[in-house]
Amino acid sequence: MLNQSTIHKVTRTNTKTTNMNTQSLYMHWAKTRAKVKYDLALSGILNLPFADLDAKIEDIDLNGDNSYGFAPLVDALAAHAKVPRESVVTISGGTSMANHLAMAAAIEHGDEVLIEQPTYEPLLALAQYFGAQIKRFARAESDNYRVDLGDLRAQVTSRTRLIVLTNLHNPSSSQVDEETLRQIGEIAVDAGARVLVDEVYLEAMFEDAPLSSVTLGPQFIATSSLTKGYGLSGLRSGWILAEPALAQQMRLLHDVFGSLAPHPAETLSVVALTKLAKFIKRAKDILETNRIALNDFFDSREDLQSVRSQIGTTSFPRLLKGDVDHLYALLTEKYDTAFVPGRFFESPQHLRIGMCAEPELFAGGIERLSQALDQLSS
Repeated sequence: MLNQSTIHKVTRTNTKTTNMNTQSLYMHWAKTRAKVKYDLALSGILNLPFADLDAKIEDIDLNGDNSYGFAPLVDALAAHAKVPRESVVTISGGTSMANHLAMAAAIEHGDEVLIEQPTYEPLLALAQYFGAQIKRFARAESDNYRVDLGDLRAQVTSRTRLIVLTNLHNPSSSQVDEETLRQIGEIAVDAGARVLVDEVYLEAMFEDAPLSSVTLGPQFIATSSLTKGYGLSGLRSGWILAEPALAQQMRLLHDVFGSLAPHPAETLSVVALTKLAKFIKRAKDILETNRIALNDFFDSREDLQSVRSQIGTTSFPRLLKGDVDHLYALLTEKYDTAFVPGRFFESPQHLRIGMCAEPELFAGGIERLSQALDQLSS
């Protein structure tokens, strides 16, 4: 267990040396971008209307015993993830705050952190915020964004304390298989490091999702939330899975950051977890319909290089001719449609397309993207 003097040490170290100018360029863009009718930028299932939650007034309470996690929510998440309840740390703030707390507990200023490339930009911003010495390992487009284990081994040193990746990969939705995860875990153990896996998009594999990486060994830390797979972003219900001793360190360290979670969101999250089958059906209907439309679109285009989408909520095609930012400006201004420019994922010739909008609007957005591509090439 993390004692009081250790808590003070971690807090003092990270506060004194934090880069106060750190910001996430992607999150700022996502919060301030133009609102469009045909939104191909959505990477999480279309938000669920509150009425569809079927919550009753007695399901909501302003106050409750949630000092180190609301017990019914901890139990529900442990059952959902198939891990011991002692391994579950609940977080208000979704996967973003889960990643924040996980990294805060796993590293100190100056530690070497290896992060996949390309990756979700806020993960890089977070490591920068904590003063990490950041190194990268490859997930090459030419290999369908698989983890390059040879490159990872070459980058790891005795100073490495954390290896960070996303699974499913954000932005491509490429899955890291269990054998690759095992090998990453072995590399980490040899270096005396841990592995942080952002697993939020695994939720969008539903019943086909593998067990969390934390089941492969105590060196793994996993983060996730109810946001991407179920349309429940408003609950901001996130969690961390870790071996029990580290999980307890995180709970105590979180006293510095967040203290208590909003209790109504916790009680509603418990309700949501009892009804996931209903939300999964809705999500699968959206994704399956939109995936067919997206793959048909890819088959029709010679100006995009892409792999047919099979899993996940996002795809990451490359624009073969022209400028992605020019395409984005044309699409938003003339066609009321948007995607995520690949520059936010270190890939300026790519665009991330999310398959999470209402199917009729998604089909309309794909048609408008096609028209914009035709105009760009004319």
